[in-house]
Amino acid sequence: MRIDRIRGALAMLALLVTAPLFAQQSPPHAAVNELMSKALVEAPGKELEMISVEYPPGAVDPVHRHDAYAFVYVLEGHIEMGLRGGKVVRLGPGETFYEGPHDIHTVGRNASATEPARFVVFLVKNQGAPVFTPIE
Repeated sequence: MRIDRIRGALAMLALLVTAPLFAQQSPPHAAVNELMSKALVEAPGKELEMISVEYPPGAVDPVHRHDAYAFVYVLEGHIEMGLRGGKVVRLGPGETFYEGPHDIHTVGRNASATEPARFVVFLVKNQGAPVFTPIE
């Protein structure tokens, strides 16, 4: 009886020690910073919002939309971007990407597992509208 208890305790200990090794870790999140927001007087109800995005190594965005005209300019590293119905593209420093207000952004990620990537996004959107809307 005592041996069965010891075996049970050892099995439980082994499970507790090894479980974290098998737990699926979620990828790191992007760091987003608002750089500026400006009402577009010539287009009532619209604004320009400029944000910077830093993808740590291995970062992946969830599927989302912006409900805006989004213009991406890569500063550093390499990113992969893709829209529903389109091809995934790999972009490096100085390269650009465009998303329309009805596009679904299905792929947004750092192309590297070891180096960060940084880019700037200019969004033309309705005033007060969120920058990012997750899609289920």
